[in-house]
Amino acid sequence: MGIVDYAILGVTHPMELRALMNFAIWKDFRDIKAEDQWPTTHYNRESMKKCWEYLDLTSRSFARVIIELEGDLARTVCIFYLVLRALDTVEDDMTIHNSTKLPLLRSLHEKLYEPGWTFHESKERDKIVLEKFDDIQYEFSELKPEYQAVIVDICKKMGAGMADFAALATPEQPVAEVNSIADYDLYCHYVAGLVGEGLSGLFAASGKEREFIKDQLTLSNSMGLLLQKTNIFRDIHEDVIEGRGFWPRAIWSKYGFNSMKELIDPTREQQALWASSEMVLDALRHATDALDYMTLLKCQSVFNFVAIPAVMAIATLERTFMNPKIFKENVKIRKGETVRLILRATNPRDVAYIFREYARKIHAKVKIEDPNLLKLSIACGKIDQWAEHHYPSFINISAPSAGGRASSTIDPESTDARAALFLKLAKDAQEKAQREKSEKFMADLKARGVIKQKSPEEEAAIKAKYDEMEKEGAPWFMIGAVIFGVLALMGGLGWGVIWFIMKMYPDVSAFDIRYITREWY
Repeated sequence: MGIVDYAILGVTHPMELRALMNFAIWKDFRDIKAEDQWPTTHYNRESMKKCWEYLDLTSRSFARVIIELEGDLARTVCIFYLVLRALDTVEDDMTIHNSTKLPLLRSLHEKLYEPGWTFHESKERDKIVLEKFDDIQYEFSELKPEYQAVIVDICKKMGAGMADFAALATPEQPVAEVNSIADYDLYCHYVAGLVGEGLSGLFAASGKEREFIKDQLTLSNSMGLLLQKTNIFRDIHEDVIEGRGFWPRAIWSKYGFNSMKELIDPTREQQALWASSEMVLDALRHATDALDYMTLLKCQSVFNFVAIPAVMAIATLERTFMNPKIFKENVKIRKGETVRLILRATNPRDVAYIFREYARKIHAKVKIEDPNLLKLSIACGKIDQWAEHHYPSFINISAPSAGGRASSTIDPESTDARAALFLKLAKDAQEKAQREKSEKFMADLKARGVIKQKSPEEEAAIKAKYDEMEKEGAPWFMIGAVIFGVLALMGGLGWGVIWFIMKMYPDVSAFDIRYITREWY
């Protein structure tokens, strides 16, 4: 971005410009090249140094979040990513004939135990991971056995799944299409859901996360599917141009299309937008599962690794929803928006609010003519409901002081009915605590003999006496008599003073007496 771009951003999106400045000034990044990081990053080893370089060349969006993982988990996930990138490169390469592609996909996990193996027949832009697979294989062999087991298992399952779908291609249709929604879910499971499962296994094996996280297969799968379906939806133009097709026929055929190529026909833009609307609806199915998964994470670097791509996905869905540009070019969110999301996505509550914010924006874009109007409203409402259920908006959370903990309070100005209920419950609890404290104090005094313990009959008599006094009302006659007596006493004292003066000083006149008494009083 140039100076003019920053100036325009400052006018149109000032908060994003501020986020960019804060990110550039204050954000600390892990330096994997630093000597003190070598014990875990192994950057001093030539083959691992090359693997870090391959990650930068191929990962595009994941390299930065992978590097920020703690300890040796970053190096492990780097190798895991490169192995799966090799699989993905073979699958995406339309120049590799199925007679070569299918056996390679099914057996690539075995190559992890074959030192020196490489593949040089790919024409894909990420072919370096195949041509330099021997470096990846060596670093894989240096990983802990528990890490190796997870990577091999996922590689084997993913390769088999990719091969199954690639085998559906025919001479008439060299690129297999996805037909039903179930097929679409299965394909995304093979290429992304298994990634989520593998990462959960690595998180558990590293000790950074609790052991049960590896068993959260449904939630791990949904995390992967949310990201993959977002990418498939966004990349429609690029995929169609390059001869690939991943949108399920069950969706686009509803709107009168006979092939995916017709989706980018400018004359049929409206029907294509309705199809894209349903694609977003399908992706939103996995949003609440993704939020559930993130609430289970306890390691900050792992949480950031998972949360940042997730908030990017929901923001991308909002940016591309009902946007005809996706049929002409690759639409991305702004750099400033990306940085702002990175800075915000630091805990489950803020991530939930980000999801809710973009779900509301998606809902605001839904047109009344949209065939998916009701379903989209429900899908967005579920995200809103999830966020409000887990993190009620009427509760204010203040940042912790130095060495302290964060505190939460109920917003007294909130119009939410639950706020009034919680305030009443809090008041009742406080009164109960005070009552119990008072009763405990009185019981202690009675136990020490300071207050004589009365029998039940005496307490009943005292209570009856007070009840009778309350029924009779205030003793007005007695009150009047007391007031009259006080006034009479004051008058008597005044006349007594006058009499004393006149008795002791007979020459004093009445005028002088009035003057003296006025001075006294």
